[in-house]
Amino acid sequence: MKVTERVWQLAEPIAAEAGCSIWDVEFVREGGEWYLRVYLDKAEGQIDIADCETVSRALDPVLDEADPIEQSYTFEVCSAGLERRLKRPGDFERFTGSLVCVRTFAPVNGAKEHIGTLSAYEDGRVTIEQGGKLLTFEKAQVVQVRLHVDF
Repeated sequence: MKVTERVWQLAEPIAAEAGCSIWDVEFVREGGEWYLRVYLDKAEGQIDIADCETVSRALDPVLDEADPIEQSYTFEVCSAGLERRLKRPGDFERFTGSLVCVRTFAPVNGAKEHIGTLSAYEDGRVTIEQGGKLLTFEKAQVVQVRLHVDF
């Protein structure tokens, strides 16, 4: 089992007890350091610092006891954020009709970033409505899809 899957299993009941859900878990190397990040979400909206602190304090000793990661790492609990990354089919289903930014590996129609309304997701294929036209990206073209907020 992958580290992220194991941590998700450990974190899920703790987050639920705090009134939250797990949006994502990532274990990444940045600047020579390892980071374990647990991203939280709430059905009714915004995650605040108290939610992150509650989950962090409860999850930290559980991770110490389960010891799912061999090397040293920095542990962080944070909000999924307004411009959260969409990864799983359920993420795309939940946010169909929302404004998203699709980043591609290579330029498509002269650009690597495309902002539009998410209209469909099927087998990794993402379709957005942009300026009255539908634009579909194959799974192999897409680096990531995030919610987009105009400020």
